[in-house]
Amino acid sequence: MKIDLSKALRRAIKTGEVYVGSKRTLKAVRDGKAKMVVVAKNCPEDVMEKLKKHEVKVVTFEGTNMELGAICGKPFSVAALAIINEGESEILNAE
Repeated sequence: MKIDLSKALRRAIKTGEVYVGSKRTLKAVRDGKAKMVVVAKNCPEDVMEKLKKHEVKVVTFEGTNMELGAICGKPFSVAALAIINEGESEILNAE
């Protein structure tokens, strides 16, 4: 089943718990809180390398960090975010 990642992200942010930003995302991954990580297609390579060291599902958003920030309703760029609780979204089914 193909889901609309943008729509699922908005729903997860509204109804669940999402940590926005590379630092918070990496901390959530290290602490074992993150069920899934979404990264922008232009996410910094050092962040990607740190994520590869952990057993967490990583999905690449096909837009830039500015576009990911806009979808999250933030007035700044977002390179990575961690899904802690998906809420009413089906984001964990994303490919």
